Amino acid sequence: MRRRTAMLALAAALCAGAAQATDKPVKLIVPAPPGGTIDVFARIISDQLALEIRQPVIVENRPGAGGAVAVKYMLSQPADGSVLLVSVTNVLTEAPHVLKSGFDPLKDVKPIAEMARSAMLFIASPQFPAKDAREAIAYVKANPGKVSVASYSPGTSSQYASAILNQKAGLDMEHVPFPGSAPALAQVMGNQIPLMFDGSVTSKPLIAAGKVKLLAVAYKSRMPEYPDVPTMAELGYPELNFSNWAGVFASAQTPAAVLEKVHAALTKINAVPAVRARYASTGFEPIAEPRSLQQAEEDVRLEYERNGAIVKAFGIKLN
Repeated sequence: MRRRTAMLALAAALCAGAAQATDKPVKLIVPAPPGGTIDVFARIISDQLALEIRQPVIVENRPGAGGAVAVKYMLSQPADGSVLLVSVTNVLTEAPHVLKSGFDPLKDVKPIAEMARSAMLFIASPQFPAKDAREAIAYVKANPGKVSVASYSPGTSSQYASAILNQKAGLDMEHVPFPGSAPALAQVMGNQIPLMFDGSVTSKPLIAAGKVKLLAVAYKSRMPEYPDVPTMAELGYPELNFSNWAGVFASAQTPAAVLEKVHAALTKINAVPAVRARYASTGFEPIAEPRSLQQAEEDVRLEYERNGAIVKAFGIKLN
């Protein structure tokens, strides 16, 4: 009886606010195709959420326009907590600086829960003649105009990182953007483009398989799975500190009480050891300490403003 009462309470927490049936499916909207990183992340959440509330939790993929398609769809639905966005923050903090998104990322969307983080890695093709970032930088300097660097999209932190390294290290790497990590990584694996800054989630299995080479971590701290790999800050480039957190977002029109209840439900899910283990297995770093709604909103604002300053400083535009 106690277990049933707890589950009913969780269901009510998730769907409270508007008068709606408790058996109404919950939709988690993903701004990426099936099988991608954030899609996998969303299905980890949906599996646990369905177990907790004993009602359908549906993952719906709506890729396109740098995430704007998914965000605008969510904003078009009733703001009652039954349609939520599962995404990494770059949809709100990077893409709107270079794409006409059709929404205000700081006013129209509210972050509900920060759940896991993906750090940026500096990687190379297996054939690239450098075993680490220091040697890679020396090689680029010794071969001016001959080395290119891929990114998973123009106007993203993948491009920001290479632009900053070019400036700070006095390099001239040519930026070659792709529509996503997968096509960019294919070029790196094939040695057509030797270097790239990529997220840990998509790079991790390729590093383990020897298909790409890890040169350095472009994040503020070393990663537990790569304890011997230094950060770019340790090599003298503290500006190369990039990561995105993944979590759940809602329409800003959602009542505050509903946001608080959904936040509580997701915080409970995020503490489940099996969920955290699944995050880690995909390359995400679980966020250890829960962030409040107010803290999450401030985190998005700071990331948005930092990225905006980078875009302005480097004159980054959509190619």
